[in-house]
Parts: sequence; C-alpha cells; structure tokens
Amino acid sequence: MSGTSISKQPVKDEYYCQQDICPICESHTVLIDVVDFNKSCIETSGVFLPICGKPIYYTQCQACGFTFAPEMCKWTEKEFSEQVYNEEYLSVDPDYVVKRPVNSFNLLEKLFPINTHSINHLDYGGGNGYLSKLLREHGWKSKSFDPFLDNKMSIKKLGKFNLITAFEVFEHVPNTDLLLKNLSKLMHLDSVIIFSTLVSDGHIKLNGRLDWWYASPRNGHISLYSKASLTKLASKFELKFGSFNENVHCFVKQVPSWASHLF
Repeated sequence: MSGTSISKQPVKDEYYCQQDICPICESHTVLIDVVDFNKSCIETSGVFLPICGKPIYYTQCQACGFTFAPEMCKWTEKEFSEQVYNEEYLSVDPDYVVKRPVNSFNLLEKLFPINTHSINHLDYGGGNGYLSKLLREHGWKSKSFDPFLDNKMSIKKLGKFNLITAFEVFEHVPNTDLLLKNLSKLMHLDSVIIFSTLVSDGHIKLNGRLDWWYASPRNGHISLYSKASLTKLASKFELKFGSFNENVHCFVKQVPSWASHLF
C-alpha cells in the first residue's frame, strides 16, 4: 500500500471561490466546472438520462485536491431522500442491491482467508445489509449500519469493532469530518477501516471539463477525494492512510498484529 501527496497549484487570486473553503484542510477552493444534475454513473454503459436543467457546480481545493459540490453538501436529509435516494435510485446504481455486496464479500474473503471467526466486523453505510448477511453465512461476526437508513439509532450503542468497512460511502457524504468522527468512535486502537472510493488523481484538472464518470450528482457523488485529501483527512483524526489500489484504501491508528499480512 502507499500514500501520496500533490503539490499546490498556482492559481491567480481572482479565481478563488472565496465562499467555499475546503472542509478538509481549510484552504482556498476554485470553481472548476458545472454539470447537469442528471449526470450519472450509468453513462459508462452508454445510458444517458435526459438533461434536467439543474446545474451542479463542483469546486476543488488547491492545496489537497479535494473536489466537492458545495450546494449539494448543504442539502438536508429530506432533500437527498427526495432527489437522490428515491424510488428511481436503482436505475442509476443497479449494482447497489446485489452485485456490489457480492464483490465486497469476495474481497474480504480474499483479504482475510483464515481466522475470520475472531473478526468483529461492522459494515458502515451497509444499505440493505446484504454484505453482512453474506459474511454471517460464512462464519463471520458481522453487523450492518447505515446512517441514512438507521438514523434513529445512536452510534454509541453499536460498540467498537476491529474491522470496519465502508464500501462506496465516502463519495456520498456531505460532511467529511462527521464521517471520520463517527468512524473513530467505532474503532479500537488496533482497528482497521477498509473503504472504497475512486481517487480523483489524474481525472480532474483545472481549465478542463469535469467529464470524469465518477463525478455524478444523480448518484449522490458529491465528495471526490485525491490521495492527498484522504491523507490529510486521516491525519486530522490521528489516523494513517494507505491504498491497496485506486479504489480500495484503509485507515489505521496502528498496524494490528491480526491484520499485519495486509501491510
């Protein structure tokens, strides 16, 4: 695994988007592009939703590379329920119900091929709970919690876990600090967080169109991370960041003996 950083790009002062500072490192952001709200991830399959005429602006931090949609990050839970996570959501994210949980299950079985009975696992942002169901059927001790669906449950009542997963969660979260604060509450000193989100390095550039497929507001992809921004986010909560690949990453306080084979 490896971490990385990016250098600050020189940008003239008049291009700074003063009203939105970076929520991760509190540096200046620059407005980089606007896309239609109906831009979705299924465009990779050649399916394009009709343009709805609702502009969604994305801004980028010039210090850590974090890119986000500031207006959508201010939406209420009710607005997200009505406009993103509604009855039409599965049409733009058909893998959500079965395919992605199965892929995540296969990944965890590969990463932890033995002694899974000793792992106390939480799938954070687990949606319908299918990943945890698959793991329990194969001898894991696993629980699912989704802050959007289980919003009446106190996170303090969940307890602590030595393995926490958050697959395709980070890009949907409007408040990055709150996400890490909640995850930190669930960790032991020897806990590992494994999460997936595509990093934006090489995909988003100043003075270019935001045509990266992952920047899709209709899917709720409002927070797009560079490796530098994930490193900075981790350091704010005294965590260390590492990547297995462009999509799968981890946070740890210290490398635990039970997961030393991963590092």
